[in-house]
Amino acid sequence: MTNEAQLNTAQITARIDEANMADERAGRSPRVNFAKAAPKAFKALIGFDAAAREGLDPALVELVQIRSSQLNKCAYCLHMHTTDARKAGESEERLHMVAVWEEAAHFFTPKERAALALTEAVTLVAQGGVPDEVYQRAAAHFDEPELARLLALIFTINTWNRLALSTGKVAGTDER
Repeated sequence: MTNEAQLNTAQITARIDEANMADERAGRSPRVNFAKAAPKAFKALIGFDAAAREGLDPALVELVQIRSSQLNKCAYCLHMHTTDARKAGESEERLHMVAVWEEAAHFFTPKERAALALTEAVTLVAQGGVPDEVYQRAAAHFDEPELARLLALIFTINTWNRLALSTGKVAGTDER
């Protein structure tokens, strides 16, 4: 595991612990602490996430994570990734437009739009698969290794969304 992945493991474990403590302070019974209960699975997910991000534009990473979190209705992850995007210098204007990126196309580059379209198709895969047109559009903007990492990023944020939703994470309790 890389130093970056180890750092991410420590940071994310701390965030989950803080969220569980915040839940307890708010009178909510926290659900399973996945990081502690399944540390090997959690660390594997951290490593997969770190590998997926490698070499991708950090702004694009946040846009993908925000859009997937919106589609999955994961308030915990949406709060976390919009906060991260702001800290990285993303504009409020663009953050407000992610949910309606197709209608607000001029706010995003063609490459970002292709990534957002692929994010939607993969996140909502049960509703219609990943259309060839969407895949080809992404393939036109990303070389094969980048496209594979983009897909991996989409897989990981969907996993993080499901983890947060199923373990009852509360938006704004990451206390970073």
